[in-house]
Amino acid sequence: MSSKLAASAARFLRATIVKSLPAEGRAIAGSAVCKGSAVSSSIGHFGSGAQNAGYGWFATAGALILPAAVLLSQTPTLEAAELERTFIAIKPDGVQRGLISEIINRFERKGYKLVAIKLVIPTKEFAEKHYDDLRGRPFFNGLCDFLSSGPVVAMVWEGQGVIKYGRKLIGATSPHNSEPGTIRGDLAISVGRNIIHGSDGPETAKAEISLWFKPDDLINYTANAEKWLYEP
Repeated sequence: MSSKLAASAARFLRATIVKSLPAEGRAIAGSAVCKGSAVSSSIGHFGSGAQNAGYGWFATAGALILPAAVLLSQTPTLEAAELERTFIAIKPDGVQRGLISEIINRFERKGYKLVAIKLVIPTKEFAEKHYDDLRGRPFFNGLCDFLSSGPVVAMVWEGQGVIKYGRKLIGATSPHNSEPGTIRGDLAISVGRNIIHGSDGPETAKAEISLWFKPDDLINYTANAEKWLYEP
C-alpha cells in the first residue's frame, strides 16, 4: 500500500469513525489513526495487491480494530440490575405436608436470597387484611378461614426479577393449569390447597412485606454466591 493511499485511509477513518466517538475517546482514536502508515505497512500484505482492495482492507480493519479498542476504554461499567424483594408464604397445607424445605430449596437453587422468615399462625382479622383486595368475593371468607387455620411460613426473598420469576416458580393459581416443574404443578392438586402464596407485582410485594414484617425484621447482607449469579 502506498503512503498516499495510507494517508487517504487515515483521513477516511478520522472522518467516519473518530468524529462519531465520545469526545474523550477521540484523542485515543486520533492517535491511532495518525499512525495509519505504520498500521498499513503491517496489514497491507493481506490485500490482494490492487489499490482498491488494499484500501478496502485497511478501512475494514480500521473499522474493526480502532472502534473496538477505543470503545473498550469508553464503555462504562455495567451496573447490575436493581435487586427487588417479594413476599412468599407457605400456607398451612404446605406446612402440614412437610414441604417447607422443598419450597425454600427451589428458591435457593434459583439463586434468590432469603432476607426474612418466620413461622406464625395468623388471626382471622390478619388474614382478612392480607386478602383485602379479594374482599367481596364469594370465596373471601373461606380463604381467610384457611389461612388462619394453622402455621404459615412467611418469607421475603431478594434478587433480580424475583417478583415476576417467583410467580413462575410457584405456577398458576390452579395446580391443574400449572406447568410441571413449578411448585404447584409438582406438589399440589386442588386450587383450594395450592400450598403457597407469592406477591403478584411490585406494589403488592411492598404492601405484603410491610404487613407481615417490621422493617427491622428484614436483613441486609451480601451473599457470597452473588458474584457468581450477577454480572458486574
